[in-house]
Amino acid sequence: MSKEECVAANWKVVGESDGANGYNPQSRFAEHTKSCARVKIVPDQTVWYSGFQEGIKRYCTPQSGAIHGEAGDEYNNACPAELQSGFMSGYSLGKRVRDLRGQLDNINSDISNREQDTDQAYKDLKTAQDQERGPLKMRIDDNDFNIRRLRRDADDVSAQLSAAERDLAAFRANPQFIAMPRP
Repeated sequence: MSKEECVAANWKVVGESDGANGYNPQSRFAEHTKSCARVKIVPDQTVWYSGFQEGIKRYCTPQSGAIHGEAGDEYNNACPAELQSGFMSGYSLGKRVRDLRGQLDNINSDISNREQDTDQAYKDLKTAQDQERGPLKMRIDDNDFNIRRLRRDADDVSAQLSAAERDLAAFRANPQFIAMPRP
């Protein structure tokens, strides 16, 4: 927090905002204390924590969990026990979708890199000396083999992603929805 923010702070509002953003309460309040110590202001922990308790209720919903999981946000273990289960149901589904999208992106990037390398090897083959042709042909064959394998992997991950996206959509429509675990 800046000097001006520390001076003008309504600690209940600050706490509510911190809770609504899912911050870890201990470390977040310690940050405020450290920031405001520079201007000799001591945050009111009781008032801040009262606001935090209100804000955390908005953060720790199943829908919020899905949003934060899909966005790749880190979970700071901030939800109270009675709200954690619902939040984590959504968070896990959202995170699975994000992870599968990332996996698919990586596979597609690898395919693209290998296709470019194959194209380059074909170009090099046109001007290659006899002793260079064997290694270039082996590189092309190796890339072709790996591209086929990666495309199968991409198909598998795409199917898993489609299922995970359906589960997430069903969960968003009905947060009581419990997805069956998938391999």
